[in-house]
Amino acid sequence: MQRKSGILMPISSLPSKYGIGTFGREAYKFADFLSASGQSVWQILPLGPTGYADSPYASFSTFAGNPYFIDLDMLIADGLLKRSEVTGIDWGSDPRRVDYGRIYAHRFELLSLACGRGWERDAEQVSAFRAANIRWLPDYALFMALKRHFGMKSWQEWPDDDIRLRRNGSVERYTELLREDIRLFTYIQFLFYRQWDALRDYVHSLGIEIVGDLPIYVAPDSADLWAEPQFFQLDADLRPTCVAGVPPDSFTADGQLWGNALYDWDAMKADGYGWWIRRIEGALKLYDVIRVDHFRGFESYWSVPAGAETARGGEWLKGPGMDLIGVLKGWFPQAKFIAEDLGYMTPGVIKLLEDSGFPGMKPLQFAFGEGGEGFLPHSYGWNSICYVGTHDNPTLRQWLGLLTKRELKFARRYCALSEEEGYDWGILRMGQLSPARLFVAAMQDYLGLGADCRMNTPGITLGNWRWRALPGEIDRPLARRIYELTRMYGRLNPLSPEPKKSKKTASPPPAAAAESE
Repeated sequence: MQRKSGILMPISSLPSKYGIGTFGREAYKFADFLSASGQSVWQILPLGPTGYADSPYASFSTFAGNPYFIDLDMLIADGLLKRSEVTGIDWGSDPRRVDYGRIYAHRFELLSLACGRGWERDAEQVSAFRAANIRWLPDYALFMALKRHFGMKSWQEWPDDDIRLRRNGSVERYTELLREDIRLFTYIQFLFYRQWDALRDYVHSLGIEIVGDLPIYVAPDSADLWAEPQFFQLDADLRPTCVAGVPPDSFTADGQLWGNALYDWDAMKADGYGWWIRRIEGALKLYDVIRVDHFRGFESYWSVPAGAETARGGEWLKGPGMDLIGVLKGWFPQAKFIAEDLGYMTPGVIKLLEDSGFPGMKPLQFAFGEGGEGFLPHSYGWNSICYVGTHDNPTLRQWLGLLTKRELKFARRYCALSEEEGYDWGILRMGQLSPARLFVAAMQDYLGLGADCRMNTPGITLGNWRWRALPGEIDRPLARRIYELTRMYGRLNPLSPEPKKSKKTASPPPAAAAESE
């Protein structure tokens, strides 16, 4: 079997003159960089529209795409925007950080202009797109239109109980009342998927797979919860009775109170797990490999009474286990999964992982402290994925600075670290040489970036998900160094040509090279 390696690089973190990474030229250039560096995998974070605190793990829909990722230059080339409408907008002053407030203030104005010009022109294609996504798109478009109508409040706070509870013909009434905004949010999803499908096809042409995250829970403020409340633990007024989290541990004395509504697994089983079948089907339209976040929650999950101030008072309850996973494997026998099997592990969770056949995760950042024996590379089996760290961990450079003297001494001996090679590159080398079938490092780790470029710090609500690469920072010399490391340990992408020393212009995305007024 082929050994592979890849890079974790969120779409939002790509360079862009419009404040956030998109599916445009820089995404195609990064795909070329992956190919030039011998990589077989591009791992990204969830692509859904971000809600509270801009987290991709708190999306307004498990099926919809993030409007911010729609490339404006491609809309200009397609005649949907004019360059004069786009230039002069302040998208933020720091190219290293996403300014979500400024993007929110301007992006939808431009997308509304695009919709006005494209709705009739693309009517036949939009109609086919809507029909292909009929199980989620109408509900999502109405949900977003309603949020606009009610000042972007959570659906739990909408002042009209009829539409909040979807009763007394309110869906039909509001569908007529808000038809213009419904059209806008429908067209935005059409644009998102059209651009994503083109980018994904290009990535595939380079022999590269896309790994994407599937959060185990949906956001409390989401079309998923509002449209199908029967599959969640809610009371008669559609308020959560219990919410999700994790118990106290050595890092968080009060545990983590996520606040997501919990699934009603009995109702889901009675329905043949249809909701989950549709969800996996939707994820496979986006990703080639699905990384299942918080996999242990399928074996047992931490249930906290709604209204609790911390997660301390929760309890473990049994999840669906192989009953659900068996159904999904039966429906999608060719689908590829990665189990995020980190956190509080029990014999039951370990057995579920083994029974599922999914590869688990082995972060190198867990290897050199107390209890890290199972994360040392020599202990890995083939059916595992080696990571330097996840999006929730410090960057590699930051992590090296946080090690105790004892941990650093052990890491130096085990990995044969040297200042000549660079300690960070020594850790990357260990991941590449490990027996794991796939090795993944974050782009920040190959760039040698520190704490100010960390993607997410769990337990801190604001200020996350903002890191961006600078223009020109991801360059050909770096690609060659990664290529040589990847080749040394037998992980090269068979379609990757050996990098040339001469400078080569990356392939432009379709319809993005031209500019129009």
